[in-house]
Amino acid sequence: MTLAEKAAKMARPDDQPPADWPEPAAPASPGSMIVEPLPDVDIPVPEGGPEQVPVQVAWANVMGEVRAITKGQQTTEGPRFHYRGVDDALNVFGPACRAHGVLVLPHRVEPSYRDTKTSKGNATRECTVLVTYRIYGPKGDYLEVQAAGESLDSGDKGSAKAQAVALRTLLYHAGLVPTRDPDPDANTIERGEANIRPASSYVEEIADPRTSPARLRQIHHELKSTSQLGAMVTNEVGDDEPIGQMVVRIGKERSAAGGA
Repeated sequence: MTLAEKAAKMARPDDQPPADWPEPAAPASPGSMIVEPLPDVDIPVPEGGPEQVPVQVAWANVMGEVRAITKGQQTTEGPRFHYRGVDDALNVFGPACRAHGVLVLPHRVEPSYRDTKTSKGNATRECTVLVTYRIYGPKGDYLEVQAAGESLDSGDKGSAKAQAVALRTLLYHAGLVPTRDPDPDANTIERGEANIRPASSYVEEIADPRTSPARLRQIHHELKSTSQLGAMVTNEVGDDEPIGQMVVRIGKERSAAGGA
């Protein structure tokens, strides 16, 4: 007799589940989570196409469609709380924008990266991004707006995450959708000591003609925050120069040339 046959013989009738019980679900794999489906949002496009109105009127019409978005998602790691993600925003703003002939397009993306560590010493990379969007109306005119996003990632998804946060922020803030989020000062994040980027590592980026004045201003801020503005480096022509003076000089030249 096999072990399975012995077990079946020894089992009492009240140990057995009812015959109509469903099969038990397979155990969840590590890191998996249950994702609730997004509700269907149907905002019909008017017959003959969207109304031909200025962009600010078209966006106001979109705002009229999007009055509230509930916090239907819940974190799976760390402190438990409900939140509204970028998919929640797109699920509602997408149909509303299509109905009123509105396009929300990224026009310029300005990323910045920094190596960091968690409080447990794990290596991560911080991405902060400033995205300039253009909101086009049905007549082709547009509004230009900006939104920032930030992410910490241990892999290669930091840029995508930061841009998703920027888009979510734009839609919720420009759409004036109430968040009921806690005040930013109500929460703190424990972050480990970050590696300080040496001043010499900025020289090539500063001298690169593709580096925008906005990025140069950010570099100046980073150097100031690490007390390195006076560090001597070899500049683009081979002379010794304080890096703070170099970044200011080149930043003024780029601005005068019409750079953004």
